[in-house]
Amino acid sequence: MNQEIEAIHKQVQAESVFVEKIRSEVGKVIVGQKYMVDRLLIGLLSNGHVLLEGVPGLAKTLTVRTLSATIRTRFQRIQFTPDLLPADLVGTLIYDQSKSRFETKKGPIFANIVLADEINRSPAKVQSALLEAMQERTVTIGENTFPLDDPFLVLATQNPIEQEGTYPLPEAQVDRFMLKLSIGYPNQEEELEIMRRMTRGAEPEAAAVVTPKDIVKARNVVNSIYIDPKIEQYIVDIVFATRRPADYGLGELEELIAFGASPRASINLAKTAKAHAFLQQRGYVTPEDVRAIGMDVLRHRLIVTYEAEAEEVTSEDVVRKVLNKIEVP
Repeated sequence: MNQEIEAIHKQVQAESVFVEKIRSEVGKVIVGQKYMVDRLLIGLLSNGHVLLEGVPGLAKTLTVRTLSATIRTRFQRIQFTPDLLPADLVGTLIYDQSKSRFETKKGPIFANIVLADEINRSPAKVQSALLEAMQERTVTIGENTFPLDDPFLVLATQNPIEQEGTYPLPEAQVDRFMLKLSIGYPNQEEELEIMRRMTRGAEPEAAAVVTPKDIVKARNVVNSIYIDPKIEQYIVDIVFATRRPADYGLGELEELIAFGASPRASINLAKTAKAHAFLQQRGYVTPEDVRAIGMDVLRHRLIVTYEAEAEEVTSEDVVRKVLNKIEVP
């Protein structure tokens, strides 16, 4: 077993070289935001969609566009607005008079990386049009179902502070995002560098340094990373503690959790922990990988009760208590 882990470890070190290339290219445009960049890479490596939440001006859209520029692939930005229709997203059937038949016109969803900008500005019927594409990696137009190219990744942004003209995301769609990131402000040194860069006139650009084949190949390596049965049980215990908190000595959370995390949480915790280990150039998962990514996987999968809202307890507070309580193997 040790020889197998050592072989995986060497493979990870060989295949993860492109990660530093991407970080370097993104760093030419984006100052700081290491957390956001690394989580986007984890989503890319573990084949999962990412929801970025933060106040305006934190370079969410710019980071996604810059990351896309480092990969030789098709990128589409879709600005979600209240008058957007599902057909504007996935495509529609158009009647061709010269051929006397309907032709399929594919929408912008047919790309490798899709930026759903301000996703909560469109009504539920438009947001729901993404469900099939995000889960099944297919799009149905009329009677035909079309497979999406690999890799396919939805990176969505939303503004948490503005309520006017916004529509809350349905729970079914939120659950399809592997990660939900909470983007914070830069520190003083970073903000000073941002100000200097953006007032010089010529904006820096990132170059393409990776191909989709490199990403798919790296994903296969990520899937082969070793995860010990004790760590697998640790992941399951974390998820079950959100459903039956009293069984884990967290009885005070019983009245605060309306719905615990779904089985997708267990799957995604294991996948993202492997991807996090890959970024650290390791061929095996440690409990720290699980703890590092746990908040981003779980914060949007818990639904708190009205009592919790009245006491100003958020899902993040609940997740933090669970992660601190469950014994680390």
